[in-house]
Amino acid sequence: MRGYGKLVIIKHNDTYLSAYAHNSSVLEGGQSVAKGRRSPRSAIPTRPRFKLHFEIRRQGEPVDPLKFLPERRS
Repeated sequence: MRGYGKLVIIKHNDTYLSAYAHNSSVLEGGQSVAKGRRSPRSAIPTRPRFKLHFEIRRQGEPVDPLKFLPERRS
């Protein structure tokens, strides 16, 4: 997909996938990723900040990722 740099797509099940774009390195295609493993590696530094694109899709349609992330601790 053009414009996303090194892109990682993780298929969680038949309904959900997550996508991470602009990575500095990626794993080989088709590998499994265990829960808690860091993947992708890291975002590419851009000026003035790091840039990482993250999204969750349900049956191919983007959804609000905040509904799937743990609540922020103060």
